[in-house]
Amino acid sequence: MPATRSPRAPRRPSSPAVPDTAHTDWHDLRAPNAWLLMLEGRAPWEYAALLASLPWMKKLPHGDGHPVLVFPGLGANDLTTAPLRALLESLGYATQPWGQGFNFGPRAGVLEQAKADLQALHRRHHRKVSLIGWSLGGIYARELAKECPELARCVVTLGTPFTGHPRATNAWRFFEMVSGHTSNDADLMAQIRTAPPVPTTSIYSKSDGVVAWRCSVNEPSPLAENIEVQASHIGLGVNPIALYALADRLAQPDGDWQPFEPKGARRWFYKAPERP
Repeated sequence: MPATRSPRAPRRPSSPAVPDTAHTDWHDLRAPNAWLLMLEGRAPWEYAALLASLPWMKKLPHGDGHPVLVFPGLGANDLTTAPLRALLESLGYATQPWGQGFNFGPRAGVLEQAKADLQALHRRHHRKVSLIGWSLGGIYARELAKECPELARCVVTLGTPFTGHPRATNAWRFFEMVSGHTSNDADLMAQIRTAPPVPTTSIYSKSDGVVAWRCSVNEPSPLAENIEVQASHIGLGVNPIALYALADRLAQPDGDWQPFEPKGARRWFYKAPERP
């Protein structure tokens, strides 16, 4: 097992350019409007942009070979995360898909299998595992990191609705239909809203047409941050700007996590957070 540097106290991330979540009335949040939902048609163009940028993306800092477990979104399977995993493999990471077919919610045995996969991946590599989740898949990533923090290196979510009103999305009816669970469980949402005790990044878009963007905002803390990108919900996992930020987060040394800073050329693509 490779040696790691002694943990350094992370800088406290500055407050993101979003409303103070402590004073947000989550019941006032609404699902994205019809115009934003129509903008989800951008996704094929985002994938085309990824293909065009691959020569540049493959020059990103290479990882240290640690394992990465990737969870797809609601109603999606591992095919949708294949481009993301292929990019990370090219950067030196050992990726693993979730391997449970279509993600139809936390049905019987799903979370138990996800935990078993995390434990097996940790045993096989003798390294902590980074957990990546797209949309609903991000809920699995966050909850696994809470249950097994000793196995989790970091969590990165893409358009994941972990806070806000449970029905402030355009997918809640589909979720209830395929999962058999209600989407309006206040106790469950209170649990999900809490960030994991490991470095946690939420990559979100204010033009998300499926999830109200405020539902994807972590309350700032020493180990939780938010990165805003311009993307559709369906295209977040193939959007080159989102994947650049994701790769940047994974490349940090274990135990030496620092918040994302949009400096230099990054300022063209990422909005600088507001200073308190």
